[in-house]
Amino acid sequence: MLTEYDSAVTDLFPLANQMFSRASGAPLQEGNAIRLLKDAAENYPAWASAIASARRTIHVEMYVVHDDDTGRRFADALIAQAQRGVRVRVIYDWFGGLGNTRGRFWRALRAAGVEVRVYNPPGLESPFGWVSRDHRKVIVVDGCVAFVSGLCVGDAWSGDPARGRDPWRDTGVEVRGAAVAEIEQAFADSWAATGPPLPPATPDAAPEAFARAPGAGLEAPVSLRVVASVPNTAGILRMDELVAALARQRLWLTDAYYAGTTPYVQALRAAARDGVDVRLLVPGSSDVPVVSPLSRAGYRPLLEAGVRIFEWNGSMLHAKTAVADDRWARVGSTNLNLTSWIGNRELDVVVEDAAFARAMAAMYEVDLGRATEIVLVRHARVRAQGGASRGRPPTSSSGGRALAGAMRIGNTVSAAMTNRRVLEPVEAHIALLAGVAAAGLTGIGLFFPRSIAYPVAVVAAWFAGTLLLRGVRLLAGARRGRARDVRR
Repeated sequence: MLTEYDSAVTDLFPLANQMFSRASGAPLQEGNAIRLLKDAAENYPAWASAIASARRTIHVEMYVVHDDDTGRRFADALIAQAQRGVRVRVIYDWFGGLGNTRGRFWRALRAAGVEVRVYNPPGLESPFGWVSRDHRKVIVVDGCVAFVSGLCVGDAWSGDPARGRDPWRDTGVEVRGAAVAEIEQAFADSWAATGPPLPPATPDAAPEAFARAPGAGLEAPVSLRVVASVPNTAGILRMDELVAALARQRLWLTDAYYAGTTPYVQALRAAARDGVDVRLLVPGSSDVPVVSPLSRAGYRPLLEAGVRIFEWNGSMLHAKTAVADDRWARVGSTNLNLTSWIGNRELDVVVEDAAFARAMAAMYEVDLGRATEIVLVRHARVRAQGGASRGRPPTSSSGGRALAGAMRIGNTVSAAMTNRRVLEPVEAHIALLAGVAAAGLTGIGLFFPRSIAYPVAVVAAWFAGTLLLRGVRLLAGARRGRARDVRR
């Protein structure tokens, strides 16, 4: 017998489906099988098994593949398949690999027959092109099975018990069924953005071939969307705001680098004030130390509205997930910040299935057992509830994390200059640091003006050359187009 809530959700579903499809640009795909994979202990073996079984193609789109023991094992598996005649294609992000992967690592793959491309390396034609990153973590094998996750490839995710290093906490999924075609197409789009496109699909790669029997542990049948974001599309941001608006019972979020925008914070506050159980689980200490205080600067508005915030204890929490009611769940690479929502290539699966949502909720409750709740106490101070200790994860570089931090700093400085909102005490060090930096820049400008004028002139010349070159190319292209029209 349907409850009042079930009946309301059933009545709302057709409209919600339309809203989600239009907001995300991702239609609902039915008839899939999905398996929830926790941490590297479940994700990496599933990846390795699928790669070892490949017969036709292996497509990897990975923000970072570290040049360490885990990365080399991953590379060896790809090389072995390439030498057997499997077409292996890999896209990695230039900024993500900076300082994490040496050139010889990629040269070894290429020498073995693996096709390797790099996304958006710096170039004279695009001064700020490097700001846009390919932050996806996707593997597709034979067009029949796909893995979507928050995990990159590296020792940090595996951990090192001998040295007392716990594995990073992260979440992924294995997908089989019609939706794999959408994931494959998302890879093809990124491949075309880095060079010549993929060759036309062969008959055995047609969508009809994607429907396969579920494997062990896979939930089926499941309806889901593949939201493949590219810069300036914001499909996941619109979906996240819609889910916050539609949630009726609970909205449980996990994020590695939280820096919520004002509209999204307002959506979470409104849901909490309307009685929705809104929770946010974030790292207690980040692999980029500056990120944690920047995230904490946004706690107060959420806490005041009734949103419950938890900080993970121990190793790095790197997952990017959401579960709403017993209807919607999201797993993928998108963090709750503008860099991910608008600036990057990201890929997430949004699952509309009660059993999968319950599994996600159960995993979330287990995670809360290793977290410390942050509360407002007397005088409205933000503090941790309880005394659980936190370990500090190892540091690593990430353009997305740095940009998210820069946006938070920019938000604080803008608020201080325009007085558009009340600054929080936790933002004091940001304001002070920005003030010191501005004072230092002023002193340099006064006493050593050439040290500023020359770099500005070089950058201006770079911009001028880029714009002139783009303009000439566009004009030449337009003339060629007109010439073709005349010949016709």
